[in-house]
Amino acid sequence: MKANRLQIKICGITNLEDAKACVELGADMCGLNFYPQSSRYLEPQRAREIVEVLAGSVRAVGVFVDAPASEIRNIANAGGIECVQVHGDLSAKTCRELAREFRVIRAFSTDEQFQPEDAGSFPDCDVLLDAHHAELRGGTGVTCDWSTARATLPFARFLILSGGLNAQNVGQAIATVAPHAVDVCSGVESAPGVKDYRTIEKFIAAVRIAEC
Repeated sequence: MKANRLQIKICGITNLEDAKACVELGADMCGLNFYPQSSRYLEPQRAREIVEVLAGSVRAVGVFVDAPASEIRNIANAGGIECVQVHGDLSAKTCRELAREFRVIRAFSTDEQFQPEDAGSFPDCDVLLDAHHAELRGGTGVTCDWSTARATLPFARFLILSGGLNAQNVGQAIATVAPHAVDVCSGVESAPGVKDYRTIEKFIAAVRIAEC
């Protein structure tokens, strides 16, 4: 991986074929969703074979929503996952404990309650900013508040921008926010959980052009 290169995370991987395509097309991270209410939910027992496909080239990220630390540990360890992305109300203390075992990505929604300084309470974690949705957690296609994301940058050791990104707007998002990584899900799908490889290719190409 090129030093200081802006990283690309493709989230919502549900099968081996999509995982292999992400490796071939040049993704840096792939998200495996363990939130049962998600249309992109992945059965934990299927995770390890996907992780094995990604091993050595693309980092697998286990995505959890309102899950207790014990459940996160159990699923991640069983699947051979070394990076976990947590949504919900996990405290800084719990995230710090998890960070002793995993690379932790603490996800925040840019709703009215969020303040950029909130990210500073999680110094042991990377920070992912996503758009707020009243019912869904991620993969909504709703654009994150880029100005808030930019203001969060000084408080995050590593900032991942998510929320409504696609090949058409990711260049502007990168120019506005200057994140360390971008995360895409619905913006590279033909249907929830079904990745469109040509669209992934266009997205990755747009990111590489934007960072030049």
